[in-house]
Amino acid sequence: MSGLLVAGTTSDAGKSVVTTGLCRAFARRGVKVAPYKAQNMSNNSMVVSTGSTTGEGSTTGEGSTTGADGTTAEIGRAQWVQALAARVTPEPAMNPVLLKPGSERRSHVVLMGHPAGEVSSRDWEAGRRHLATAAHEAYDDLSSRFDVIVAEGAGSPAEINLRAGDYVNMGLARHAGLATVVVGDIDRGGVFAAMYGTLALLEPEDQALISGFVINKFRGDAGLLKPGLDSLESLTKRPVFGVLPWDPSLWLDSEDALDLEGRRSGAGTRHKIAVVRLPRISNFTDVDALGLEPDLDVVFASSPADLSDADLVVLPGTRSTINDLAWLRSRGLDVAITEHVRRGRPLLGICGGFQMLGRVIADSQGVEGAVAEVEGLGLLDVRTDFAPAKNLRLPTGSAFGVEASGYEIHHGRITLGDGASEFLGGARAGNVFGTMWHGSLEGDALRGALLRVALGREPSDVSFPEARERRMDLIGDLVEEHLDVDALLDLARSGPANARRGTR
Repeated sequence: MSGLLVAGTTSDAGKSVVTTGLCRAFARRGVKVAPYKAQNMSNNSMVVSTGSTTGEGSTTGEGSTTGADGTTAEIGRAQWVQALAARVTPEPAMNPVLLKPGSERRSHVVLMGHPAGEVSSRDWEAGRRHLATAAHEAYDDLSSRFDVIVAEGAGSPAEINLRAGDYVNMGLARHAGLATVVVGDIDRGGVFAAMYGTLALLEPEDQALISGFVINKFRGDAGLLKPGLDSLESLTKRPVFGVLPWDPSLWLDSEDALDLEGRRSGAGTRHKIAVVRLPRISNFTDVDALGLEPDLDVVFASSPADLSDADLVVLPGTRSTINDLAWLRSRGLDVAITEHVRRGRPLLGICGGFQMLGRVIADSQGVEGAVAEVEGLGLLDVRTDFAPAKNLRLPTGSAFGVEASGYEIHHGRITLGDGASEFLGGARAGNVFGTMWHGSLEGDALRGALLRVALGREPSDVSFPEARERRMDLIGDLVEEHLDVDALLDLARSGPANARRGTR
């Protein structure tokens, strides 16, 4: 098996960035490379196609949709992006286990792209044993079809309280004999202690697989860092494969909401776009394309005051629509949103955010937890009924006279009343727009048309697909320039013993 595990000292240390960059760098060398993450815990996911799709998946007219009969599956957004970086087709085996938090103690399980029950904090180890088997089988399948697998770990391999049931970090490395590189975020401080401590806390068999380190987010004089790197190498008998510089443009589709505080476009002040930061926000990458527009300032908002001067308010997706609607009301955001619409300003709801805009949300079977039926905000003549089966679709169609596409991940079944017209799998009434389609704003034509109708703004020449490709090329360039890519590729092919300078 040829592969490399990219672990980290903490969550958000830079594992996704390094994995993405190595996928692009290896692909440039003609290597058939695939990304892999045994388990994601994220509400930021993507629908991928695993079979042929017929005309039922297309739409006609002003946003009507009928669904899809092709085989589809759901994976973590990060692995979807990494597959694009590797220039291969995303597939469920690249993220066999996706845990979608539904509450503080329970997560919904997506196994090989499809719903597979729940797991709770009380049965965290026993409840995931079958997932470990499936995850390792998926890795073995990928490794039989690709030259090299770049596997991303989760959290930290030094979470020793969870080691017995681990199949994402050292449990995976042990299964496949993977050389492991530990990434540390120097911007947080304490990176040398974190790297040394990560190694020191592992049992000897796991230590033997730790093959070196990568420093991430460095800013300043590299000469000041060298003594620390030399000491780390001397103490651990393992090399530092390079130091990635801080670069604010390395904004990739994130796995979770850890980085939302920093997600502000700052691109201009002509139009303010306020995105409500729901507690259980999902697929917040839906608004990434707006952040690239030259005259839009995209901010995440959590108070009524944040919405008072917004030109456009966006209610994004959520993993728990009813609970987040209650949160919205508890903060007075429902009043602020209604007032925003009363003043004639546009409002866009996406998936769960769209469902909140309707008259009623009914969960008679307890899909989101307790059985409930609640009133929505009443801004669209729509009723939502949750059903146990999840819709996973890749719809296409049109709106505002231009082509549109997106992806659907939801349990809600929508019924439109007489007071709303169809719009991208959802509904529209005046300046209130609701869609079930995630990712539709990534389409340049649709985004431009929506901004023209909502804000009276002419389309720009921004291309989101090209911008994403440039970001992946940029990270590939930085990895090529600042990391020893040849040594890491050799490590992936030859295993941990070939790259270690010794054992601890």
